[in-house]
Amino acid sequence: MLTAFAVLISFTAVLAYLNERTLKLPTTVGVTLAGALSSFVMIVLDATGLTPGVRGWASQLLETLNFTNFVLNGILSILLFAGALSLDARQMMRQRTSILTLAVLSTLISTFIIGFGAYAVFGLVGLNVPLMWSLLFGALISPTDPVAVLDLLKRAQVPKKIETLIAGESLFNDGVGVVVFLVLAGMAGIGAHHGEASLGSALTLFVREALGGMAFGAVLGALGYAMLRSIEQRAVEILITLALVVGGYVAATALGISGPLAMVVAGLALSAGKHAAMSDESREHIEGFWETVDEVLNIVLFAFIGLDVMLTQPTAPQLLAAALLIGVALAARWASVALPMLLLRAREGYAAYTVRLLTWGGLRGGIAISLGLGLPPSEYRSTLLTATYLIVLFSIAAQGLSIMPLVKKAVDAEQRRSNLN
Repeated sequence: MLTAFAVLISFTAVLAYLNERTLKLPTTVGVTLAGALSSFVMIVLDATGLTPGVRGWASQLLETLNFTNFVLNGILSILLFAGALSLDARQMMRQRTSILTLAVLSTLISTFIIGFGAYAVFGLVGLNVPLMWSLLFGALISPTDPVAVLDLLKRAQVPKKIETLIAGESLFNDGVGVVVFLVLAGMAGIGAHHGEASLGSALTLFVREALGGMAFGAVLGALGYAMLRSIEQRAVEILITLALVVGGYVAATALGISGPLAMVVAGLALSAGKHAAMSDESREHIEGFWETVDEVLNIVLFAFIGLDVMLTQPTAPQLLAAALLIGVALAARWASVALPMLLLRAREGYAAYTVRLLTWGGLRGGIAISLGLGLPPSEYRSTLLTATYLIVLFSIAAQGLSIMPLVKKAVDAEQRRSNLN
């Protein structure tokens, strides 16, 4: 395990260095594409016999590290907490209606649009994936990834109100998406909650996971605030926040509630009280620590995705279905954002370009990949994984590379419109 992790860290460091020295792309985009390209080169070399066994070595590396366990039960809690801690909790509270509406309603709308759309697409190309598996695909691909989104928002200089909305939705819809996935898996009889087949039991599971996770996160945040406020020693304060995340996530999992949502709420609770609980010097060190951890794990995660993406062996029908589903996923994202914004835009005063930015800025990433890899072995698993991989690559490459020009164009257009009025 240690050797595999050392290889991944070294591989990631080289990719990040080359990106910063040459391409200078946003880290999330550059490392992901470099990882995918490196994997493709390894496969070609292995197929030509020039470097026999390279592909098997890469596959063994990923299997040893266990991507799903590495993300969902490892770094996810740290990434979500770090992301929430870096946000302006007071601004998020002012926009809480919009954020929670999008996080819950948009995720549910997108899950069913993509699910039924995938069912039709799979049938069209002759893959015949059952409806429940198609809905599972809708659940795993619907949440936008906070790791990818937060990294790019910092570079794109999105207006504060829109940045808070996109980042807040990404943090919360991640937890909501995991809960929806678990509920659907239980109803399909293929997950940890198999047997939860009735609508009532599914709703009970959803409420327990989601509301229980947020309530537990609030308790963790309050406990962390009380402890940090009573001391003034930087190393101990950092240790407390680290224990809060790692121990809190394990405790949430043991209680059967949503660990991701608990970490988001705990991070926001500490963010709201950090000025009262910590001195300026301590706060600077703690925020610096979590920002560094966040950036390093961000790079590792997307290198992991890039390495894993090209190791599949998709069939022609699977590739065709995946290409069609890129359009379905984008359309579903637009519809799932546009419908709630009909209720929110006038009330909250969002600019006309908000829906476009939410749609194109809704990047998919490690959460979708890890949920896909967590699917049990079946004849449909490779089909869903292929579609997931291509959508994630398109999202990070095409959307990630173009989000900054889109932001500038949208903001400039809105400014001209305001000047005319």
